[in-house]
Amino acid sequence: MIARPPLAVPLLALGGFLVLLALVVGDWAPLNSFDASVSAAFREYGHRHPDVVAVLRILTDVVAPLPFLIGGLIASLALLGRGWRRAALLCAVATVVVPVLWGLLHGLVHQPRPLAGFVTATSNGFPSGHTANGATVALVAVLLLWSRLARTGRIVLVTLATAFAIFIGVTRLALLAHWPADVLGGWLLVLGVVPLAARWTGTTTVPGAADRDGTGAS
Repeated sequence: MIARPPLAVPLLALGGFLVLLALVVGDWAPLNSFDASVSAAFREYGHRHPDVVAVLRILTDVVAPLPFLIGGLIASLALLGRGWRRAALLCAVATVVVPVLWGLLHGLVHQPRPLAGFVTATSNGFPSGHTANGATVALVAVLLLWSRLARTGRIVLVTLATAFAIFIGVTRLALLAHWPADVLGGWLLVLGVVPLAARWTGTTTVPGAADRDGTGAS
């Protein structure tokens, strides 16, 4: 059974995302100042620890667009093969919809990335695609495994998933690939979109889903 967070969770996240989007588009000075100060601190750290930067360049690409899409496809097919059709549908929807959304926003929102970063990226930066992809992996894992775990297992799952999502976001900051606003935007986008997808897949009629997913089609 797919866990479905209260509707207030995605609505609040999307509301926060829209507010952040307005601030980014409006070039709000306090936000720009905060972004610049955080980025400057990471730049100084990176220059002092080039070995760390080299490792982060590798780790951050675990959720680069191509590995994310391939991993999502494999996971969706594996879930489908086990007869977990609603879970497979959620995984497939999240794998497609999240990159499409942040890709569209990159084309629509003018948000240059930090100059002279430790990685090469030429597109606009809001929201962070790597961050959104990482958060999607983490949140989908929680939603799919939640009902199958006891209390201790859920605590461990949420802790690991949250740590992973945060880590990916921090790598984007440390590599000067994004501003903090971009990373926050990636998290909020996923917190808004994925729970809505979970609610939709949990109520959508999927042939055969009642047999293996533990839920009846409605």
